Amino acid sequence: MVKKDRSILLTFDVEEFDLPLEYGIDFPAQEQMKVGNDGLDIIGNILNLNNITSTLFTTANFALQFPNEIRSLANEHEIASHCFYHSSFRVEDLENSRLALEEIISKRVFGIRIPRMKKIDTSLIGLAGYEYDSSVHPTWIPGRYNNLDKPRSLYEENGIIELPASVSPILRIPLFWLAFKNFPYAYYKKLLLGCLKKDGYVCLYFHPWEFTDLTLYKLPLLIKRMSGDVLQKRLQKLITDLKEQGDFMTIHSFIENRL
Repeated sequence: MVKKDRSILLTFDVEEFDLPLEYGIDFPAQEQMKVGNDGLDIIGNILNLNNITSTLFTTANFALQFPNEIRSLANEHEIASHCFYHSSFRVEDLENSRLALEEIISKRVFGIRIPRMKKIDTSLIGLAGYEYDSSVHPTWIPGRYNNLDKPRSLYEENGIIELPASVSPILRIPLFWLAFKNFPYAYYKKLLLGCLKKDGYVCLYFHPWEFTDLTLYKLPLLIKRMSGDVLQKRLQKLITDLKEQGDFMTIHSFIENRL
C-alpha cells in the first residue's frame, strides 16, 4: 500500500533560454526570453490542469521581463530565486535577485538554486537572506561536477537547509531533466519510486523551455531528442502516476512540515 505521507517536489528553473550560447549559436536575448516564456505558459497550463503546486526557481532577469506572469503564478506556486542572470554571476546577485523577486510577487522568497548547480559557499547564501538552497546535485556529471561526497537527502550546512536534487539510492543515478527525456519511461519511473520509498520524497527539476519545440535548434541530440508535445505528454503521464504515490507540494511547505 502506498504511503500518502510521501512528498513530490516538482521544480522548474524559470529562465532565459540561453542554452544555445553554450554551443556557439548566436541567439538574441529577446528570443531567449520568448522561448522561456512560451515554455512557462505550457508548464503553467499543465500544473493548473492537474491542480498541483510546484516551486519555480526564477531568474530576476526573466521575472523583470514578465512580472505579471510571475506574479500570477505566485498565487499558487512557490517563487524562489535562480539568481539574477542565468549566464553570469556575482555574489551581490544572491541578495539582489531575492529583493527583485520579492518586489514583484509581494511575498518572501525563501530559497535559491544557483544556475548550472554552481558551487557557492552556503554562508553567503545565508547572508543574502535565504533559508534553503537546492543547488546540490549529489552525483557525478562529467564535465560539470562531482558531488558524490555530498549527502543524498536533506541536510544542514552553515545554518542553511540543503535540499539536493534527487538521485537513486546506492548508485546515485540522476533523476534530473536529461534522465527524464533520455531514459526509457519505465526505467526512469522505477528509479524514481525507489528514491521515493527510500527518502520519503523526491526533488525533481526541469526547465520550461524543454517543453517547447527544440528540434529547430542545432543542439546535441541528448538535449533535443524529446521536446514539445512529446515531452509534455510524458510529463503529464509522470504527474498522473505520481499522484498515486504521494502529495505534490512546494519545497518551502515540505521543509516546514519536515523540520
